[in-house]
Amino acid sequence: MTEPFLGVETSFTGRRWIGRAVDERLAEALAQRHQIPDILARALAARGVGLEEAPSFLAPRLRDLMPDPSSFKDMDQAVARFVAAVQKDEKIAVFGDYDVDGATSSALLVRFGRALQKDLRLYIPDRLREGYGPNGSALRNLAEEGVKLVVCVDCGTLAHEALAEGQKAGLDVIVLDHHTAEPSLPPAVAVVNPNRLDETMTERFGALAAVGVTYLFAVAVNRELRDCGFFAEIPEPDLMQLLDLVALGTICDVVPLTGLNRAFVAQGLKIMGAGGNAGLVALGTAAGAKGPPDTYTAGFILGPRLNAGGRIGISDWGAKLLATDDPAQIAELSATLNRINVDRQEIEGEVLASAEARLVDTGAPLLFIAGENWHAGVIGIVASRLREKYHRPAIVIGVEKGIGKGSGRSMDGVDLGSAVIAAKQAGLLIAGGGHKMAAGLTVAAEKMAALREFLIARIGAQMEAEPLKPSLTLDGIVAAPALNGDFMEKLSTLQPFGTGNPEPRFALPDCRIVNAKIVGEKHVSIVAKQGGDRVRGIAFRAMDTALGPALLAAGEKVHLAGKIRPDDWRGNGAVQLIVEDAGG
Repeated sequence: MTEPFLGVETSFTGRRWIGRAVDERLAEALAQRHQIPDILARALAARGVGLEEAPSFLAPRLRDLMPDPSSFKDMDQAVARFVAAVQKDEKIAVFGDYDVDGATSSALLVRFGRALQKDLRLYIPDRLREGYGPNGSALRNLAEEGVKLVVCVDCGTLAHEALAEGQKAGLDVIVLDHHTAEPSLPPAVAVVNPNRLDETMTERFGALAAVGVTYLFAVAVNRELRDCGFFAEIPEPDLMQLLDLVALGTICDVVPLTGLNRAFVAQGLKIMGAGGNAGLVALGTAAGAKGPPDTYTAGFILGPRLNAGGRIGISDWGAKLLATDDPAQIAELSATLNRINVDRQEIEGEVLASAEARLVDTGAPLLFIAGENWHAGVIGIVASRLREKYHRPAIVIGVEKGIGKGSGRSMDGVDLGSAVIAAKQAGLLIAGGGHKMAAGLTVAAEKMAALREFLIARIGAQMEAEPLKPSLTLDGIVAAPALNGDFMEKLSTLQPFGTGNPEPRFALPDCRIVNAKIVGEKHVSIVAKQGGDRVRGIAFRAMDTALGPALLAAGEKVHLAGKIRPDDWRGNGAVQLIVEDAGG
């Protein structure tokens, strides 16, 4: 085992600090060939970016990374059926999931349809009443409305029974999804999913969010309509303007921001910044978002609010806001979603407190917690909070009338979706599915104990049954004088940050905290001195962990660790440390 970074074996939060592995020769070669600063070259090398890949990583372009959509299995069949429906003026419905990936996928297709002068019926199932994905009742109702074609986005891959019922009702169904598939596929005209077991594109594009798959579908449909002369009388859609939705869904679904995903997000944030989607602009304004949108804005300001309606029983409001151009509807939806998000936070806090009160940490590789009448809309967020705090995958289940509905969040190196699908195949679940980083499930209460043992064993095998040691990975050391606007500008070339391309984290060694105070209810603001230079920092939600009290009581020498961000409060190019840990 390598030596701990700066000698911190056990930090204030109980973590071992480790330095991110760097190929020093590659870092040196990157700096020389591409004329970039050493700190940037080291970060690229640590993220596995090679000499030839560096230019496209630093300046990702869609034209360099976009595949031919027809390379995906069933894409041509899906396109042919959709184009036929447009040409015959058949009624088409979009059936989406209620999370941000589903909402953005749905809104993208609705907006694309509008550009084709075709109104698509939007249907998002009620999260609490209907659950996840297609259901027979909803599909039959759509058929009774006169719908002929249903496009399932971010759902449908595992919906064998529901799609069979839809087929009996006379519906054709196209599935555009990314969730892990089983060997058998549901009855559908086409299942376009980079994670089909027979898909040859999985290695390169298996990390796409559903909204990315949906965008490729729109590109393919647009191409086919162009080839058949459809745009002789109407303007051809500008698909670049839909990239704001692609970026938002990709960020919020926590898929790796590498390859095509990185290009989608980099270009999509620019489109978002131009303010073309009035719903997004209004929601950002209601939430008090400032400055140009970035991955933080998308993932932590816009995303939770778009999710808020679905979490407490108004599942389609997020998709409607993203899809509409009606000023009155935009004003109502954005204000309401922002207000509902406050209610969601209160419910989340109650469930989190209850979950932690029940938690008995046995050191197992998975946290598995269930409680009666926990709100199904917030259990996924609670699972995320527990994962962050205890540094391991977590599944949280709310039980009502003998049925548990659960949501899980994973971490790098653990494929939670495959473990849940395996549990379903083993007969332990009523329903279940997901992808590597997140999963959902429905389980009978009497099978809860068996499910827990099954998942712990399965995930333990993935982790090679090694004891978990909480750790914090750092990219290097910085000195206080270097924390300025020029340093931030160099770091910004690595954006967008996210899964697969983590935001660099640095250590400031040998600091003395000269001022520390609680701000808000749970944050800790600090001023630290390193030599003769001062550094400002803030530790968010630190009073929920051991970090907050430790910062308030820190003595003469402490190593601080965290991310460097602009200090929007002070402005004028000032920067601050987002303190994530400390040790000495």
